[in-house]
Amino acid sequence: MIHQYINNGYHIVMDVNSGSVHVVDELTYRLIPLAEEMVEGGEKDGGKILAGLLEAGLPYSEEEVREAGEEILELWRAGQLFAPDIYENYIFDFKKRQTVVKALCLHVAHDCNLACRYCFAGEGEYHGRRALMSLEVGKKALDFLVANSGNRVNLEVDFFGGEPLMNWQVVKDLVAYGRSLEKPHNKRFRFTLTTNGVLLDDEVMEFVNREMSNLVLSIDGRKEINDKMRPFRGGQGSYDVIVPKFRKAAESRGQMNYYVRGTYTHYNLDFAEDVLHLADLGFEQISVEPVVAEPSDPYAIQEEDLPKLLAEYDWLAAEMLKRRKEGRPFNFFHFMIDLEGGPCVAKRLSGCGSGTEYLAVTPWGDLYPCHQFVGNEDFLMGNVEEGILRTDIRDEFKGCNVYAKEKCRKCFAKFYCSGGCAANSYHFHGSINDAYDVGCELQRKRIECAIMLKAARAEEE
Repeated sequence: MIHQYINNGYHIVMDVNSGSVHVVDELTYRLIPLAEEMVEGGEKDGGKILAGLLEAGLPYSEEEVREAGEEILELWRAGQLFAPDIYENYIFDFKKRQTVVKALCLHVAHDCNLACRYCFAGEGEYHGRRALMSLEVGKKALDFLVANSGNRVNLEVDFFGGEPLMNWQVVKDLVAYGRSLEKPHNKRFRFTLTTNGVLLDDEVMEFVNREMSNLVLSIDGRKEINDKMRPFRGGQGSYDVIVPKFRKAAESRGQMNYYVRGTYTHYNLDFAEDVLHLADLGFEQISVEPVVAEPSDPYAIQEEDLPKLLAEYDWLAAEMLKRRKEGRPFNFFHFMIDLEGGPCVAKRLSGCGSGTEYLAVTPWGDLYPCHQFVGNEDFLMGNVEEGILRTDIRDEFKGCNVYAKEKCRKCFAKFYCSGGCAANSYHFHGSINDAYDVGCELQRKRIECAIMLKAARAEEE
């Protein structure tokens, strides 16, 4: 499968099945689909393929076409163009492998001190009741993780909410408990804190910098955008409260192992301005992602918004390239891509591992496939005391992969997005084996921009 596109002047050709990416001239760009058509038609004779390219009637000299054609054939023989799909059969073995849990999202607080308008957690309550996780429940969650992690050494725990700093003492005590489990069980915990920053102070940051591998700071960008969507319950904005704290936090971590994380909506389709605003504030690790909401919500991304949003990603990528050349670089989460290493095959096929390797834990110890399913009783899998009781739910998620989704099979992005978010698929289509169409369009554009930036970096070097 070949995907071709032009971005910022680069003619880019992706060979989806091999993972190869080629930056080519205009002639080669025009010849590759002709060669692909012949290969897919069953032609295996390179001489006949080259003859077909010479007969295509393109406005180039025979010598130019022959030279480009021979390069195409060389890449084909090397398995870097028109490669077959070797992964579909692998998925059957993947389904049979032992399920181990490697990560938990601990909902230490179903409560929040903000009233974000797009919050899927209903101001931290997850459409249920306000509650704080007890230390006892948290310890049982970590015990469950250790007991169900098999031989895996590295384990991940995200302190989440609501707002986890509203239950700060329990967070600290659970980190200490986790550390006490490491040596006896040959485990290493990687802790993450996701916070809106209202309660962030020097004591919290000192602890976070010592114990947390990552820190996620929630802010939506420009003051007017952030304060519209992330107000306090009284309606006043949160921007002026959190920005000084976030800037201090980022500097205290050496601009590494954190990111500011925003959400854009129908109200700020010019979201690149928010990304650049965060960069201008001094943040070097930035993620601003599209809201996922009911189409009837006034802030929801609509299909008619897509042309503007796709152009916005292109503009942002070009601006990032410009700033990098000026010595003002920053990382944008959705433009970060590893073409040489990257995730293993299993992760490329199945994604985040929700419902199998990754689970969410409520304050009272219930287990759900991920934080976006919390509160939906149809996805209640068990609890930290008894373990997984609904193995049918686990098995359904275990079978969720790019080959189980018809929309993914012919999509060039499938090995980069791994089929997208199961929760978004369920919320829009009632099935975890579908795909959220608006999200897919945005994801494809982000991947194209990310690869363009890689091409530009390679050219610079």
